[in-house]
Amino acid sequence: MDSGMIGKIQKAKRYAQERERFHLESLEISVEGTNNTHRVSLADGELTCTCDFYNSREYCSHTMAIEEIMKGMEPIS
Repeated sequence: MDSGMIGKIQKAKRYAQERERFHLESLEISVEGTNNTHRVSLADGELTCTCDFYNSREYCSHTMAIEEIMKGMEPIS
């Protein structure tokens, strides 16, 4: 491994520790549910899901699972 790559790896590790550098703007995740696969999206600070339950209640087990995974990361508001 060359010295340039070593420097980039060290910089990446330093950046990863400085979480304030990162701003989550959008995200799409496929969630394999019990019966179907659903798509959860994050845009403008809001999680949405393609499942029927979300369409009637504006939250679901898929969005709640993503919120749980993201705890301590970027705030969802």
